[in-house]
Parts: sequence; C-alpha cells; structure tokens
Amino acid sequence: MRPFDPQLLRAAPAARRPVVALAVVGVLQGVATIATAFALTAVVLAVVRGMPVGRPGAWLAGLFALRALLSWTSERVSAWAGSRVSAALREQLLAAWLRADADRRPDPSHAVALAAQGTSSVEPYVAKYLPALVTAAVVPPLAIATLAVVDWPSALIVVLTVPLLPVFAALIGASTRDATQQRWQALSALSGHFLDVMRGLPTLVGYGRATRQVETISSVSQRHRRTTMETLRLAFLSSAALELLATISVAMVAVTVGIRLSHGSVALGTGLVAILLAPEAYWPIRRVGAEFHAAADGAEALADIQGHLATGTGAEAAAAAAGRDDAARRLAASLARPATVVASGLSYTYPGTTVPVLDGVSLTAGPGLTVLTGPSGTGKTTLLEVLAGIRVPQAGTLSTPAAHLVSQRPFLTADTVRSNLALGTAAGQDACWQALRDVGLEGVVAAMPQGLDTRIGDDGFGLSAGQRARLVLARATLSEATVVLLDEPTAHLDPESAEIAHEAIRTLAARRCVVAVSHRPELVAAADVHVHLEQGRTTHSDSRQDREAQQ
Repeated sequence: MRPFDPQLLRAAPAARRPVVALAVVGVLQGVATIATAFALTAVVLAVVRGMPVGRPGAWLAGLFALRALLSWTSERVSAWAGSRVSAALREQLLAAWLRADADRRPDPSHAVALAAQGTSSVEPYVAKYLPALVTAAVVPPLAIATLAVVDWPSALIVVLTVPLLPVFAALIGASTRDATQQRWQALSALSGHFLDVMRGLPTLVGYGRATRQVETISSVSQRHRRTTMETLRLAFLSSAALELLATISVAMVAVTVGIRLSHGSVALGTGLVAILLAPEAYWPIRRVGAEFHAAADGAEALADIQGHLATGTGAEAAAAAAGRDDAARRLAASLARPATVVASGLSYTYPGTTVPVLDGVSLTAGPGLTVLTGPSGTGKTTLLEVLAGIRVPQAGTLSTPAAHLVSQRPFLTADTVRSNLALGTAAGQDACWQALRDVGLEGVVAAMPQGLDTRIGDDGFGLSAGQRARLVLARATLSEATVVLLDEPTAHLDPESAEIAHEAIRTLAARRCVVAVSHRPELVAAADVHVHLEQGRTTHSDSRQDREAQQ
C-alpha cells in the first residue's frame, strides 16, 4: 500500500478538491500549532516574571479558537470527501460493469462485496487517513525547522529519531497488508457463500438440506472473525510500538533541555518552546500509523476497484460519457432503420469450458415474430444474450439494432409499479395504463392501494410469478427499441393469462422485430419464423407459409 496513490485522483475526480482543501487546512494547522507553542511560552514567562498576561493570553485564546475552527473544518471536509469519493467510486464501478459484457464482469459474490463494503471502506481512507497524511507531511518539517532556529540541539535529537517512526511503521505495515488481504478474501468468501445460500434457500429447504448450511456459514464466519482479530492485534501492537518510540524520543528532548536549564546554558523561553514543539514533530506520524490500519481495508478495496475500472471495460472505461453518447446515437439510428437481426456463424464458449454452447448458429429475423425452440441447455438463452450484446461471440458476425431483453429472471427494483414499468423510458401515465391493459394487468394494478404509485418489494416481492412476467412484458411494449428479445415470456402463466400475453406479443410483433424463446405450441403456431436449435446449432428453420403449405 502506498502512502498516497495518485490513481485515486484519476479514478475519482471528486477527490481532487477535497484533497487540495485538506492540504491547505493541514498547512494552516501546522502554522497554528507552532504559533501556539510560542504563545503558551509567552504566557508562562509572563506569569513567572510577574508581568501582565492579558496580551499573550489573548493571543493564546485566539490561537486555540483558530485551531478549533481548523479542526472543525478538517472534520467537515474529511467527512464530505469520504462520502463523495465513496459514492463516486461506487457509481463508476457499477457503470463500468454495466458497460462490460457478461464475460468480463466479476463473480456476483465478489461484485456485491466490492460495490457495497469495498467502496464504503474507502471512506475512512479519504476521511481519516488522507488528512493525517497531509498533517504528517506539513507539521513535522515546520516543527523541526522552527526548532533548528530556536534550539538546534533539540532539533538534532528530533532529526535523528523521527525517521525511526516511519521505518517501524513500514515494517509493521507490511504485515498489516498481508493480514488485510487475507481478511478481504475471507470477507469476499463469506459474502459469496451467503449470497449463494440465500439464492438457493428454497431449493435447500425443499430437499431438507437447509440446516446443514448453518455449519458452513459458521465456519466461513469464524475464518473472517479470526482474520479480523489478527488485523486488530497488529493495529494495537503497532500503535503501542509507535507510542513508545515517540515517548522515548520526546523524553530525550525534555531531559537534555532540563539538564541545560539547570546549568543555565539555555534560556527558559527557549527550553519551553523546544519541549512544546518536540511532541508536534512525532504526533502526526503516530496518527498516520494509527489511521493506517483503519484505512488498510480501503486501500485494498481501492486497488481492486482501480483494477476493475482500468481493465474491466477497456477504452470505454476511459470515456464513459462518450460511450453513453454513442449508445444514444446508436439507439436513435436503430429507430430510423428497419428492425432486422442478421447473425451468421455465431459461436460462443463460456469462460473456463471447452465445449461451445453455440456452434455456427445463423439467424435472420426481420419485423414480426421469430420463435426459438429446442431442448433445455441447447443455447437458446445464450443466443438471446449474444443478440442483446450482453455476451460477445468468439466467432461469426452479428448485425442488430439496439434490443430490449426480457430475461427469465427480469430485473424489478424495490420501487413503485410506475417506476418499474417505465424503467428506461419517458412513458406517461396513459401509456403505462395502455401497456398494462395489453397484458391484462390493468385490473390488478387498479385494485392496488395507490395504483401505479404502489410500491413493490425487491425482485417484485408482492407480485405473483405470473404478474411479474406480465409486468416486464408490459415494460417491453413501452421500450423504444426496435428489437425485443423474450426468454420464456409465458413460462409461469396459466392458460388464460398466457393467451393474453400471446396476444400482446403478436401486437408487439406487428410493428417490431420480436425474437422469443418458448415451448408453447400456441406461440410457435403464431410465429412468422420458427427456428429450432439443438446442441448449439440451427437444425431447422421455417416460415409460417412453409408450415401452412405442409399442412
């Protein structure tokens, strides 16, 4: 871990102004600290010599007030900087993953840990560690320079002993880095396992295996607890070592000043200034050592985040705004040209495997309804993801406008029905009701307490599986994309609801290119083109006219 990684300023431009502000405040705090030592010495000398303390006392009170104001400003700027940088990194990280294809995205468990706790752990790094680092870079040199002018023997002692603190901190920091990496890996493992258990809990309960996961989660949790306690032990030991070293060094200055005062070789004012300034040369470095452990998780997460931002999306990561503008232009262009999908010789193999899921698939789909059928595991869902741009084929060519994909597990957020329905569009209330009417959900939503403004839970909690399927189908009708991809859109619907959905799909196909994966014979019969996949290859393709001719 570097003391300060300049890549932070490049990865999070929001950190630039706070870091500059913290540097300015740190310089002012250093000057105020040195001035306070002289003011306090003046007050002591006035009392010892029986002189009025009004003027030096006023200076001392003013400096205390100034230091309090600077400390308050530093805390405010630090808190603001921490929250702003953390939010900016999380936003950039999620945007980078959304721009990347599925094969370049991290494992979901690691992504959850990094986007949630990882970005949050950067906040102490910015809010606590960076201010301490700025202060340590400013105050000790100012204190040593002042000591060199006021009392050079004391300055010599400080110069000889101050470098020992960073050396000890670096030695301890190497062990802390290793312990922090182990802790971060344990946290990722815990997050990933817990996420997998929660996803598969209904299946585990159905097979009576849920209770066995308690022991596994307990084991992973204990591993994380042990690594956390090891990191804390190192933190306490390092703080104690730095405190002891700094205390001995300050005591050396105090003893030498005391001996020289007893011999009359140094003035009382000079000795007091030396004793007051010596701790200020060590305290900022001790604070950096203490905050280092609080920021270690943030530094580890920051390095991981920067890796994803640098390599996760290639050139797009460096030009996010340009990428969004280009996507908008492509969408506008796709709306202006016919909705046609042309795929030739598509091949795709999942990372870590050798058997291709798609092997030379060719497909041409124009305006109307194209239905894909085939046995489970033959690559139908993968083909839709390739057509949608979520996955990049290893071979073949693909020409398609911007597409709207309705997956088997569509995204529904904990928000209102209106927000989920009009996600990504500017649809008004009338258009939303018409879309619901098309899929037979108008009565269901109208009966809800707040209608379109009724809130649903995460993943559509509060709606049945069939209602969720019809809601995302209604969202597809509101999309501006000229190509709509549907993955088993009526798999969870009863016959009556399926017929309503089929009619909505046929209406949608009258003006757009609709490619649907389905095993429903009713939808296959209504298809303009029927494509059958088997073992990742196109084995049969016919049109409605061909089927009617055969009949």
